[in-house]
Amino acid sequence: MTKHIKITVLSVLSSLVFLACTKDLDQTPINKDSFTELQVFETKTEAKGALAKVYAALALTGQEGPDGDGDIQGFDEGFSQFNRLQFTMQEATTDHAVFGWGDQGVPDFHAMNWTSSNQFSEGMYYRLAQEVSFANSFITNAEKLAADSDIQLYIAEVRFLRAYAYYNLLDLFANVPIATKVQTTLPEANDRTEVFNFVESELIAIQTLLAPSKSNEYGRVDETAAHALLSRLYLNAVIYTGTSRYDDCITYAEKVINSAYSINTTDGNGNGSAYDELFLADNNTNGAQNEFIFAMNFDGNESQTWGGSTFLVHAAVGGEAMNPADFGIDGGWSGLRATKSLVTKFEATETDTDGNPIAWADSRAMFHVTNHSINISDIEIFTDGYAVTKFKNIDTNGNPGSDPAKQMVDTDIPVIRVAEIYLNYAEAVARGGAGGSEAAAVGLINQLRERAFGNTDGNIDSGDLTLAFILDERSRELYWEGFRRTDLVRYDQFTTASYVWPFKGNAINGTSVGDHRNVFPIPSNVLLVNPNLTQNSGY
Repeated sequence: MTKHIKITVLSVLSSLVFLACTKDLDQTPINKDSFTELQVFETKTEAKGALAKVYAALALTGQEGPDGDGDIQGFDEGFSQFNRLQFTMQEATTDHAVFGWGDQGVPDFHAMNWTSSNQFSEGMYYRLAQEVSFANSFITNAEKLAADSDIQLYIAEVRFLRAYAYYNLLDLFANVPIATKVQTTLPEANDRTEVFNFVESELIAIQTLLAPSKSNEYGRVDETAAHALLSRLYLNAVIYTGTSRYDDCITYAEKVINSAYSINTTDGNGNGSAYDELFLADNNTNGAQNEFIFAMNFDGNESQTWGGSTFLVHAAVGGEAMNPADFGIDGGWSGLRATKSLVTKFEATETDTDGNPIAWADSRAMFHVTNHSINISDIEIFTDGYAVTKFKNIDTNGNPGSDPAKQMVDTDIPVIRVAEIYLNYAEAVARGGAGGSEAAAVGLINQLRERAFGNTDGNIDSGDLTLAFILDERSRELYWEGFRRTDLVRYDQFTTASYVWPFKGNAINGTSVGDHRNVFPIPSNVLLVNPNLTQNSGY
């Protein structure tokens, strides 16, 4: 929950009941350093250690730092970390990014030709299923101490984490089983509307049980996190259920807007922008934490993983013209770049001799252009495509992160931040949601743009508040934060020919693909384990 968290080994939480039958949970461990289920939940102090594990199950991958004792067997720990998989499925499938690596299964995402046996989408399913399983085990055992008010708070937080896992399963895989108890039978399938209803009901139920806005420890969720996730859920309701819920999106967005959180306006390094502070190594203390409603916490010494921000920083650095020291790391992995489609979302103030943009007034345009071409002819060549400099392992004063080897990164990853909710509100208003105000929506957008431009030069008026503008503004504000695929699906642009980008559908100039790819397939191995489930249409 803090950046220096130590994880207790909880063997009782290791069974993926979401997917298959559990094993006997009453065995006494042979290893004297292990804990039984009863010992872990003897007091609220031990229970808080178990709570830490439920939080850490998304940020980390196992028990021995970056690798060596993974929670999910059979998968590379680095590749199977939640944020890394989220980037793979939500960003690398879109106009925001390409991978430069040819590892089996990786190129399938940008080419949009994945199958039900793709190991990375399978890894995401297991990662989220594990979070559900851990949460269910925690709730079942913590309820024995539920008379304590702290325990009641812990349970509410774990219910949020379980709802967040189900939100992602709903969004990515559509039809998944709902399991709320540790069980020894294979769960039945639930359709997408049922999963939506479950997530909604859980978030509504716990909103008053969670800590008041911004009163919890940094890294732990509170009532505003529930309101924010409801806003996100309702914005996408028409995709998940066929029924729009824009009125409700506005209602819960307003709760966030009026909460104790606010967008960061602190320009601690004096570069004329407060936006970059959100993605630096000290973003838990430099003012960015006031915008982070829910974040994945990382520390280069205490919470090590080859995923998370370690992945986002290292993979975006490479080539001879990029100095790893400028990013607080020992070296780059020469992997991730932006497509031209992302770069051209920003209005350039300077171009090269070929007319390609190389400078911008919008400080959110964080690209390395030296020795890079804007066009991508060969995905495996790192200098094809601009590099993205958004995430760094340096603090506000330019100092590198805490890992002396400069391998592991300190930068926390925002999962929900206030800026997203501003954009949710504006889109829901533009789509006709009741209870909102066009003037308020314009004002919220202008707050983000004034932060980005450092003045009012980028401000808009009501005539600019179109759905197309909002989609582009979401791209400019939230790129590489795990939203793009969901946004494009909501706008009916992810699979269709109405919008294409380089290498979409494995064509150099982009092409449409089958609309079944608006969701991912249920992994084939999951179907083998649980015959109660049915494959998504088209796979």
